[in-house]
Amino acid sequence: MMAQTHILTVTLNPALDLSARVSEMRAGPKLRLTDPVFEPGGGGVNVARAIHELGGQGCAWVALGGATGDRHFALLQAQGVRVHRFAAPGDTRQSWAITDAQGQQFRLQLPGEGWTQAHIARAFEDIVAQARGLVVLSGSQPPGVEAAFAQRLAHALGAGRLILDTSGAALSQVMQAPDPDAQLHVLRLDQAEAELHAGQPLRNIDDVRQFAQALVTRGVARHICIAHGANGSVLAGPGLALHCRPPQVAVASKVGAGDSFTGAFTLALAQGQDMAQALVAGTAAAAAAVMTPGTQLCTRADVQALAAGCTLQTLRA
Repeated sequence: MMAQTHILTVTLNPALDLSARVSEMRAGPKLRLTDPVFEPGGGGVNVARAIHELGGQGCAWVALGGATGDRHFALLQAQGVRVHRFAAPGDTRQSWAITDAQGQQFRLQLPGEGWTQAHIARAFEDIVAQARGLVVLSGSQPPGVEAAFAQRLAHALGAGRLILDTSGAALSQVMQAPDPDAQLHVLRLDQAEAELHAGQPLRNIDDVRQFAQALVTRGVARHICIAHGANGSVLAGPGLALHCRPPQVAVASKVGAGDSFTGAFTLALAQGQDMAQALVAGTAAAAAAVMTPGTQLCTRADVQALAAGCTLQTLRA
């Protein structure tokens, strides 16, 4: 097994994921779901699962509560993922991915239980205590957690440690109020998030490159990675601009593509690979994830098969 530095994934707002099928999604009658599958979910949880599937080592720091949290924890342990469980308030939320006979997928998520300042303080201290290498903070934040949580964590961890993939107010805070004393190592955005904060469509790879490099220049993060759907991802950093395009694959479900990317990308960095190699690994994992149904993530065999078909290009920096 290739040597690697320690990885801690952090999930403040996990969910027990249900994927199922329905003949037709429409208002009014009771809809009978078939083929239900329950899986442990949440951004950092899925990143840890992807790392484990790819043969890496890491620990999933997960805030879990109530009976749903117990079930989530048991499912995660059954998959062989090392877990550090933090006692969260209330019952862990659930989310649903329902696919109809036409292949349309409907995704529903609950917000999660609100956190008190005491919970936030204990969680922050516990994360810092558990961190020994790279840290991935991924997924949404529970109600009550301040938008600047990620920046505070980056400051406490030190430079070159925190990889962030978040949304909502937490992402807006990072984008709109960069903190030079708490610079993120990598910030990942999907296309919709990038276009929202760019204030305009990013129609092509050069548009994505320009926006990513502008964020690096502003000090939002040392490296910015932006997904652009089937076109792959762009990675920008100091004097660096790369684009990696995956081979064409059949799409079964887009759920889990971003988390699979982040898992493979982080594992590559932890194994001592450079940013270009990590981008290829992440791109292959994202493509592998869309080939699997429901909320399933990438498989190791698919990632290995697809990596050779990814096209890496150096862009004008």
